[in-house]
Formats: sequence, structure tokens, C-alpha cells
Amino acid sequence: MRYVLLVSYDGTDFCGWQIQNNGRTVQECLQTAIYAAFNTHVTVTASGRTDSGVHAEGQVCHFDCGLSIPPENIADALNCRLSDDVSVLQSAAAPEGFDSNRSAKKKTYQYRFYNSQRRSPLLDRYALHVRGGLDLNILNQAAKIFVGIHDFKAYCASRSQVKTTQREIFGCGFAAERGIFGEYVTLTVCGGGFLYNMVRTMAGTALGYAQGKISEQDIIRSLEEGDRSLVGKTLPPNGLTLKSVDYGIKLFN
Repeated sequence: MRYVLLVSYDGTDFCGWQIQNNGRTVQECLQTAIYAAFNTHVTVTASGRTDSGVHAEGQVCHFDCGLSIPPENIADALNCRLSDDVSVLQSAAAPEGFDSNRSAKKKTYQYRFYNSQRRSPLLDRYALHVRGGLDLNILNQAAKIFVGIHDFKAYCASRSQVKTTQREIFGCGFAAERGIFGEYVTLTVCGGGFLYNMVRTMAGTALGYAQGKISEQDIIRSLEEGDRSLVGKTLPPNGLTLKSVDYGIKLFN
């Protein structure tokens, strides 16, 4: 039987999602918890791999196993065996033919900035410190250029191996947000799929535009020509969170 999990994690102390030889990963933690709870080895597949230091509020993953407990109780069985920086929010039986990666229709990411004269240790974990004002109107001028179907080759890490760098962005915009410890400026990006480092580079490009380092024509040309020299920096992972994954169906009660 296939089960689906909704997982949240603080990525600060993880070397990303995917299991690797040297480094703690979210996938390994979940698989270890499943073995401890049910004495069975499984492979947990996510909607997509998050990089080292990237957080998730609504990562979706699945695994195959024959269990005797109700599917909705799997979350509690795993959480008592997981560390404090990862939690299974919900669990359920997966719909027929469901695949957490291949069935995904939309993903939403957020990149957070906070603006202050001096950095704050409490904010640094989940947002990028920026000195100087952040004008939402100017930031959104850059963000709207990304909406639509474009070739994001210039926004992809060079070591990424994909068949095509064309992606569709359904929505992209900045807004002010009140957080637990202070005020944020948040970039929200919804798309059909993303390349390695794509959102972090989009965020860096919009920031460069707002700071007068990149022109609107530079951004347009970067999407037309795929020239990496026209875009901004790939920003650090601490500001990035996978917010949600949309499958077009209700997975959890």
C-alpha cells in the first residue's frame, strides 16, 4: 500500500533532502523513523529535493509498505521517533496512481528578507538580512517579468542535469509579512516546476534590480539569451522555504 506524508522541517542542520554518504538528510531521518516504528525498510520519495539549508512548511512525500495501523496514525508513530527539526504534520493513504513527485502540478516557494541596520540572530535562521530599504513596488517590477513560460537557463546551477530549462511561473510577487520576531519582505513564487537554485537566483536578481545593479532589460535578456552574467547572485538557502505542493486533489482530511 502507498502512504502519503505532509512533512515540515527546519533545513538549517540538514544537508538537504536526499540521502548522501556524509551528512544528515531529511530522507534518511524519515526512513530511519519508519524502520524504528514498523521494522521495515522503505524508500521515501519527495515532491522534489530541497537543498542543504532550505526549509519546508509543506513537503509532500510517499512510501510503500504494508501496515496494520490506520494511515492517519502514522504521523504520530513517526513523530515520537523524529528529531525536533522535522515533523510529519499529516499522514494518509495515497490515492490510486499517486506519486509525490510525478503527480505534482504546482509548487509554491517563499524567499524571505528582513531589513535592519544590524543583523538579528533570531531572524537569520529563516531570512536574509539586507541593509537599506526594500521598496515593494520596485521589487514587484522585477517579479512580474518572471511570470509566464520562459527559459530559465540563466537561473539554473551549472551542474544541474535536466532535459529542458523551460519552466512556467504562474505567480511571482513580493509582499510585507509580519513574522514571529519582526517584519519580513517575502517573495512568493508559484510554478509548475523549478530548476536547481532557480528561486534563490530569481530572488537575488530582483534584489539586484531594486538596488540598481541590474536593469529591467538585463532580466528580459537573461530569459531570452540564457546569459548568467545578466542575473543576480544566488542567495543563501536560509531564506528559502517550500510552502506547499498542489496536486489538484485533496490528500489529507
